[in-house]
Amino acid sequence: MPPEPPPLADDPSLALREVRYSLPQLMRELQQERTGSVFSREILDQMEIAQIFATRRKKNARRK
Repeated sequence: MPPEPPPLADDPSLALREVRYSLPQLMRELQQERTGSVFSREILDQMEIAQIFATRRKKNARRK
């Protein structure tokens, strides 16, 4: 069987579609993500990692 020809640019199924989101709904979702445990845990992990590296830098600077 021969391969299908590539779709044409004027194919309506390939047309760009505008998607509109409700700003208040997006803000609520963002607030939920920020207060959610997973997001909060990620921030804490980042802070802990930064502290570990900061301590290591200080120790290495003292040795030199």
